[in-house]
Amino acid sequence: KQNMNSVRKKQQCWFWKNYQYVLAFYFAIEEINKDSHLLPNLTLGFHVYNAFSSDQFTLWSTLLWLSGKMQTLPNYNCQTQSKSAAIIAGTMSVTYGPFDPMLSDKDQFPSLYQMAPKDSSLAHAMVSLLLHFGWTWVALFLSDDLKGEQFLRDLKAEMVKNGICVALTEKLPVTKIMYGTGDITFMSRIRVSSANVHILHGEAGSLVTVDMAADFFLTTGKVWIMAAKQEIVLHEMNHMLHSFHGGFSFSPHKGEIPGFRHFLQTVTPSRYPEDFYFTKLWLHLFHCSPAGSLCGQIYNCPPNASFEFVSGVIDMMTLTDSSYFIYNAVYAVAHVLHNMLVQKTEMGSLEDQLKLHPWQLHPFLKNVRFTNSAGDHISLGEKSSQMAQYDIHNAVNFPAGLGLLVKVGEFVPRSPLGQGLVISEEMIEWPIGFTETPRSVCSQSCRPGFRKIPQEGRPVCCFACVFCPEGHISNQTERCVQCPAHEHPNSERTHCIPKVVTFLAYEDPLGMTLACTALCFSAFTAAVLGVFVKHRDTPIVKANNRALSYILLISLTFCFLCSLPFIGRPSTATCILQETTFGLVFTVAVSTVLAKTVTVILAFKVTAPGRRMRQWLVSGAPNFIIPSCSLIQLTLCAVWLGTSPPFVDTDTHSDHGCIIITCNMGSVTAFYCALGYLGSLALGTFTVAFLARNLPDTFNEAKVLTFSMLVFCSVWLTFLPVYHSTKGKVMVAVEVFSILASSAGLLGCIFVPKCYVVLLRPHRSSLCGSREKIHCGSNKPS
Repeated sequence: KQNMNSVRKKQQCWFWKNYQYVLAFYFAIEEINKDSHLLPNLTLGFHVYNAFSSDQFTLWSTLLWLSGKMQTLPNYNCQTQSKSAAIIAGTMSVTYGPFDPMLSDKDQFPSLYQMAPKDSSLAHAMVSLLLHFGWTWVALFLSDDLKGEQFLRDLKAEMVKNGICVALTEKLPVTKIMYGTGDITFMSRIRVSSANVHILHGEAGSLVTVDMAADFFLTTGKVWIMAAKQEIVLHEMNHMLHSFHGGFSFSPHKGEIPGFRHFLQTVTPSRYPEDFYFTKLWLHLFHCSPAGSLCGQIYNCPPNASFEFVSGVIDMMTLTDSSYFIYNAVYAVAHVLHNMLVQKTEMGSLEDQLKLHPWQLHPFLKNVRFTNSAGDHISLGEKSSQMAQYDIHNAVNFPAGLGLLVKVGEFVPRSPLGQGLVISEEMIEWPIGFTETPRSVCSQSCRPGFRKIPQEGRPVCCFACVFCPEGHISNQTERCVQCPAHEHPNSERTHCIPKVVTFLAYEDPLGMTLACTALCFSAFTAAVLGVFVKHRDTPIVKANNRALSYILLISLTFCFLCSLPFIGRPSTATCILQETTFGLVFTVAVSTVLAKTVTVILAFKVTAPGRRMRQWLVSGAPNFIIPSCSLIQLTLCAVWLGTSPPFVDTDTHSDHGCIIITCNMGSVTAFYCALGYLGSLALGTFTVAFLARNLPDTFNEAKVLTFSMLVFCSVWLTFLPVYHSTKGKVMVAVEVFSILASSAGLLGCIFVPKCYVVLLRPHRSSLCGSREKIHCGSNKPS
């Protein structure tokens, strides 16, 4: 029963804020009649009719105007004087309401002109506001008509372009039966909507459902964004202000009309005694009627009875959009009439000046242009209609029930998105429940170091956050970007930091150890060479060609030393020395082992004087093996250096946290040719030594040569897979270790046993001491 009483009361109430339309109309008429330059010597007359909210009463008002009598007579005009030149109508009809694209068809409505500018930029303006506050998850409430469909298409197109998603779309019927069966479900959907921002757009008749929801289902914690049409709701329905408190309203930009505020402060019903509604409004607000009004004096009005001091929910002092459009419409008609009269005067038709027909206004209305008293340029032509510039108001509810729209910003169209919007955030009053700028997103923004990935079957605004891949970072963009080549991400993947420059330095423990080892081995080899020189006349030193032993020891010394260019910061010189010296000195060492092996074979194959093999041995033919093999390697290195020599390079990919300074081989083909030749020579030497391993004699080196080459080949065969599986300075260390190990293998297997005999077992270093005593005795001279 209480609900039904509330409905009856709501149906019987008046939208008194709309009376400002009439006051703006009065003010414009009086200004024009006082203007000595606009329609001089003429006075504008007018009729004012109330267009009720229902279609039946609107039709009755129209027939009343057409008939010219209090009793309506369809198809009859009882006016004896001239007809009205123009009609200014709205809000359910035309023309001072918001721009309606359905009424812009001149074929269907040739006699209609809309005062409001085109609102095609309204969707653009609303999306700019959403982007400004980062709202990407929005619910839409629109009227279920052609205008609502057009706005929905425009709005969704702008939202898709800017990555904003729709959480809920609700169509509001234009004609609503209160307390329908679907109301409860609809009201619940508003409350449980996951979006904190709701966009409301529609005619007043379609807002009944939202009205009911705000009345009986208080929806706090939601930010409402509305078009200017909802001003009637904001100002007249105080129960909605609780739900709409903190919302935003977009209205076409309008200047301040000079004198209008003073007019509202001083106007009373006594000024327009024939206006029944003015007197009724005064009674409603002040519970009195002044003398001279239609009803005469009723009670004593307070001395401060003025619209300026009205308390409650009616704000008559704030100029509404429709009032501004009515003011401009009156002036547009006045300028058209003035132009027509001027034209008739110039043509000499003085007797026909006052005989104007309404259809004669159209050519002038299409071309009328003027600047109103607020400084705004007004034109009604289709080609000259401009896109609306919007004022953005914040809906603020006060404890006394008074709701105001406070201007907090503006939007200028035809500007890059985001640049046309100006907002004063410090002036904004947010809805109850928000202590700071509200958030309305489907998924919370990813933290720095994470990127978003879409969720299947959900809008693009709904996503999951995953850690950025290796080598990438993200800060506030929610996209992972790759760090530059000389930088790498920190552990949180939030920013790039410079990579550490790394190489096998002498200061590193590993580099120092390898360098010391190389120097010690080279010194040890020099010492062995000294021992051999000192004991050069002993049979064990003279065996298997003493000169070849000297050459091998010298080459092994350089083999140990050739590892030093691999340690330290690479340069062009060290890069060239690394591989070329390695290839040459190792070629000399391996070819020397081959020469010694050939010497052993030739020595044991000589069985009789005069044989050709003996001539080779005597002539020193094995000694030619060393320069021949070295010359081939030298040629390969010369070609390598002449075509594409090694150079200093940086490796930024092997280790994400380091920049590895390395030596680039230059020509990979030349490098593998030199390395392949050395490998083939080592394999051939091992094969020859292996075949000669069982030759007899005390000082035969065939076995130790075979074992030394086995160690040498084993080291380098192991080196290849290990080298290619390591990175950075460890890879260089592996190569240095292989050089030292293979050189040490040759030195240890071939010369350490001889040094042991020469230094610790000297009696075994002589030919006699190495044979059985019985044999030695039989050789004594008799």
